[in-house]
Amino acid sequence: MEQTLSRLRALDARGPAAAPPQPGAPAPAEPRNLADLYRDHRMRMVRLAVLLVDDPGTAEDVVQEAFTGLHRHWAGLRDEAAAVAYLRTAVVNGSRSVLRRRRTARDYVPPHQVNARSAESLAMLSAEHQAVVDALGALPPRQREVLVLRYYGGMSEAEIADATGISRGTVKSTASRALDAVQRSMAGRPGRA
Repeated sequence: MEQTLSRLRALDARGPAAAPPQPGAPAPAEPRNLADLYRDHRMRMVRLAVLLVDDPGTAEDVVQEAFTGLHRHWAGLRDEAAAVAYLRTAVVNGSRSVLRRRRTARDYVPPHQVNARSAESLAMLSAEHQAVVDALGALPPRQREVLVLRYYGGMSEAEIADATGISRGTVKSTASRALDAVQRSMAGRPGRA
């Protein structure tokens, strides 16, 4: 709260605030155009937005958008009170949108990356399964693709040939060499007889 109050004080120091009317002084003339409304109500709207979004820069953006909307609807407003009510509503709605976008950004979880394995998933694999995964990772890309498509994807040699753009004979020989490499890798692991 103290941080927000210090930000509001900084905003007050930056721009002239409308001075309260002096007792006995004539009431100020009603603003007659958008520039008058901007000068008389901008800082009040910025203070409101700062209290809602807790960021002076974002608050100023929200207020600027509210005045832009007011400019678009200026011809349809009946008086200054309606214009100020429009601004207040626009600032509150703009602040809600900012907060909603922040919450969405904070809650966003990036999609799972195919090549990245979490520590938890690796720990859950059996030792033998982990050895197979490690052996597959050590294969050249084409051999790994053929084995994964065949044994994990359940595809036939013809389907693998179509998917990878290589001939059926190449699929067969690649799979044979890959299986030999995996078998050698598994045989060389400690604990295997």
